[in-house]
Amino acid sequence: MIIEEIMNTDVITLTESDTIHAAVKLIGENGIRHIPIVNEQYGLVGLVSDRDIREATPSIFRTDEFKEDLQKPVGMIMKTNVITGHPLDFVEEAAAVFYENNISCLPIVKENRLVGVITGTDLLHCYVEMTGAHQPGSQIEVKVPNKAGMLHDVSGLLKKRKANILSVLVYPYKNDESHKVLVLRVQTMNPFMVVEDLKNEGYTVLWPSLPGLSS
Repeated sequence: MIIEEIMNTDVITLTESDTIHAAVKLIGENGIRHIPIVNEQYGLVGLVSDRDIREATPSIFRTDEFKEDLQKPVGMIMKTNVITGHPLDFVEEAAAVFYENNISCLPIVKENRLVGVITGTDLLHCYVEMTGAHQPGSQIEVKVPNKAGMLHDVSGLLKKRKANILSVLVYPYKNDESHKVLVLRVQTMNPFMVVEDLKNEGYTVLWPSLPGLSS
């Protein structure tokens, strides 16, 4: 999946000369946490977050004393070293960018113009969709040798039971490079016949792990 499929294109923006008060109002009225700052060509020049706003606005007990600060340009508090993405970047790559840089918003730029934005919430929704976690089903985790063809072999056993696979994830098995774990979300509320088939074929089923089903 690419970013273009999940990004928000109706982006609320400001310019450098707009006031901090305008940013406060936009964040409050629209329930957003980030405002991209653009120039006249809609090129991205900065980003203001709700944290930046909180740090720049006076305490509610001193609003009158520092009222003039709210009229200062938002360009004074915006971040300019903004990490960006491209509409054709993969969502998985974007997730890695979020993780590695500890960010919660990624402006999307194409041909030097802001075309969208994605947030951590967007990625979470995408993850739920991709894994099928929002659909009724069961999860099966199988330890398999780290070699070609294992997914084909395991899915073949599920096919015999007419168990529809909603999603598949693969991750390393602890510190053992010779094995990996297949995480299959299956469209059935009773996976135990499939689990028994896997065990009979010599696979180690890590989940469900119930008495009588241990491998």
